[in-house]
Amino acid sequence: MSFDVLIAGAGPNGLMLACELALNGIQPLVLERRTGPSTEQRANGLVGQIVPMLHRRGLYERLTGRPGGPEPTPGHVFGAFPLHLAGIGDNPMRILLAPQQKIEAMLGERAAELGVEVRGGHELTGLDQKEDRVVVAVTGPDGPYQVEARYVVGADGGRSLTRKLTGFAFPGVTDDDSVSRTAVVDVPAELRDPQTGGLLIPGYGPVPPFQHHRTERGMVAFAPFPDGRNLISVATTARPAGDAPVTLAEVLETLHYVLGVEVPLLPPTGPEPHTLRRLASGNTRIADRYRKDRVILLGDAAHVHSAIGGPGLNLGLQDAINLGWKLAAEVRGWAPDGLLDTYESERRPVAERVVMHTQAQSVLAGPGPAVTALRALFAELLEEEVVVRRLAALLAGTDFRYAGMGGFAPDLGSLTHSGRPLLVDTTGTLTDVVAPWRDRVDLVTAPLPEGTAMLVRPDNYVAWSSSSPSPGTAELVVALRRWFGGPQLSI
Repeated sequence: MSFDVLIAGAGPNGLMLACELALNGIQPLVLERRTGPSTEQRANGLVGQIVPMLHRRGLYERLTGRPGGPEPTPGHVFGAFPLHLAGIGDNPMRILLAPQQKIEAMLGERAAELGVEVRGGHELTGLDQKEDRVVVAVTGPDGPYQVEARYVVGADGGRSLTRKLTGFAFPGVTDDDSVSRTAVVDVPAELRDPQTGGLLIPGYGPVPPFQHHRTERGMVAFAPFPDGRNLISVATTARPAGDAPVTLAEVLETLHYVLGVEVPLLPPTGPEPHTLRRLASGNTRIADRYRKDRVILLGDAAHVHSAIGGPGLNLGLQDAINLGWKLAAEVRGWAPDGLLDTYESERRPVAERVVMHTQAQSVLAGPGPAVTALRALFAELLEEEVVVRRLAALLAGTDFRYAGMGGFAPDLGSLTHSGRPLLVDTTGTLTDVVAPWRDRVDLVTAPLPEGTAMLVRPDNYVAWSSSSPSPGTAELVVALRRWFGGPQLSI
């Protein structure tokens, strides 16, 4: 069996990549060792620029169940501080609350619509790189077999076997101090704050919803989701992880320690699965490189970091959207020299910024009097709107621009659903210029909020733009060649 691309891992990142490849004419094979949906609750939603990006692909509405695009959120958190965003200009922050299982299911449905083959119960167990292909050993329900692929993408998580088998280094640090415990609970009516929907705890006071609430002993987060689930998470350095399975009683005892009062939360009664987990040994690591010849890393296989602030899927899903069209171009034979290498050169600095700000947030949210002093100073800085705007852009991922590129393109409606490059021309003068690239670049007429013409990459970043009623063509041709290869030999 031979495929152009094999993806190890059918989590959100692997499925997003599969969809992007399929939109660009490549049918990958996706291997997933699980035989059904994951029962482990990880991310609880999407934060940042990935939210409007999913809208650009027509996927946002599938998750919300309602028409229309995302709106700016009035608030978020940074290092257990509330960020009040309603009054700032050009608020970049978008949030979509949805459990990871729902996001994964939606992407799986979309991949199936696009003809992607996902093999559940099949796991990559070995690989051997050749000059022109990768030979992959797979274990499935009927035993071992081999698959050949021109490229292999490891989207198999932070403990990626693909990464280990290929010999990527994974430098970074492991922090063994803090242990977090999380559970789905039922909340007695008398503990519910009628004003905020958070907790109102006798003898303590309010614990706001969807925020990191710090005390001198640790941190608490309470999330009452629209689907009725109530998630409580508590982290501290003073309660080491034991060997016995975590229990709800352990979570509540830790909550009692961190808040200083008993909180009589109840066992969950809603539909399963009911999250109950204990996490220790936080890792912060980035692979030494994202690609070795024909093996490429994606998502947590390439980088792991704290989940504080919810940046994980914003980073990983945008990795997939950046990689998809470039890998498809390489397979189809029109990629200019070095295009595939820009996956790492563009996305690695973004991962480094996520690592930077999650480490900084973890320090700010930590226990102890020295951190309390630091927080007093930081609280004064947050009184400045310029600081809040800067942090919002950092969390959304809108503060970083790829080298030599414009920013994120304006919303072009359904034109970006196809995942193809677009030349938007409001002047009617660029038809002949783009004609040699029409096999891979769509020429469209659509209103632009500013300017007269714009070349947009499939990941929705602007490769070239003009404000002239008669746009010059020399720079446009340079951009077309740089990102979409040489022109066709014949028209």
